Amino acid sequence: MAQVHPTAVVGDGVELGERVVIGPNAVVLGPCRIADGCWIGPGCVIGTPPEISSEPHNRAWDGELAHAGVEIGPRTVIRELSTIHQGSYRPTRVGADCWLLNRVYVAHDGQVGDRVTLSAAVSLGGHVLVGDGVNVGMNAVVHQRRVIGQGSMVGMGSAVTRDIPPFSKAFGSPARLHGVNSVGMTRSGVGEDAVNVLAAAYAERRVPGEIPAELADAFAWWAAAEPARPLVSAAAAV
Repeated sequence: MAQVHPTAVVGDGVELGERVVIGPNAVVLGPCRIADGCWIGPGCVIGTPPEISSEPHNRAWDGELAHAGVEIGPRTVIRELSTIHQGSYRPTRVGADCWLLNRVYVAHDGQVGDRVTLSAAVSLGGHVLVGDGVNVGMNAVVHQRRVIGQGSMVGMGSAVTRDIPPFSKAFGSPARLHGVNSVGMTRSGVGEDAVNVLAAAYAERRVPGEIPAELADAFAWWAAAEPARPLVSAAAAV
């Protein structure tokens, strides 16, 4: 069963899985689904209305539910003082096995994949898409509607104003491409040949003309997300 601190507020329309822990003074408002084994730290606020001026600012703590909800996958840890807003047309989602460190902000309609680390004070604007296995350094900010491809690493303090391709390293303000995340790729079981193909393409700030088979799914996801302002040329068919 869930363990909810007596000072926490868990509103109507909230579904808690098994072994969920919710800490002191946390606020979780519906509609919201939190899967098994999640840990929600002290002072977190999950499920307040989207920060959109045309959307109603309902009193969900009094049972006045609205909006598209929040979904959090199993075994995700959300540390103290973090905030996740309701979606406006789809649930704001944080995937499985994620780590959201203290003071993370995930805005409305964001989609965060599985095994993602958002370090302390990371801010994601509305509609941001984050692929599986991404690592975002502390105090980085991501502009609305940007896409961060699978397996990428974003340096601390970066301002992400353009879409980041899969398995890349990006940092700076504004963030710029600085090669491949070769360590992350190797840890994920990607072969050396595929790493080298991607490294050569990123050195020229382009997508490879022929995507290695083991990277095809990641690039297909990135292309389907329709990145609007990529750090690399997305002209190649993927």
